[in-house]
Amino acid sequence: MPEPVLYAVLFYLAAVNLTAALLAVSDKRRARRGGWRIPERTLLLFGFFGGAAGEFIAMLLVRHKTKHLKFMLLLPLFILLQLAAAGFAAYFLTR
Repeated sequence: MPEPVLYAVLFYLAAVNLTAALLAVSDKRRARRGGWRIPERTLLLFGFFGGAAGEFIAMLLVRHKTKHLKFMLLLPLFILLQLAAAGFAAYFLTR
């Protein structure tokens, strides 16, 4: 994989993981204060599109949505799928 593409992918993953983590922490704060909440669909979409690891770690750290089976199953599944995709890409793009 050419270096500029690799850097772009790494930048994207860092940005989406940071954003997903911040959304999870923000939603936890909003839940405590009784304010407007971030929709579950939004949180899951950020996880699906590359931010699953950051979001999952943040949720565990702030204990947010850890009793919701949907999040505790889907986010680790997304992480596994993203790792598989990264391994697949690394294998075939470095041949």
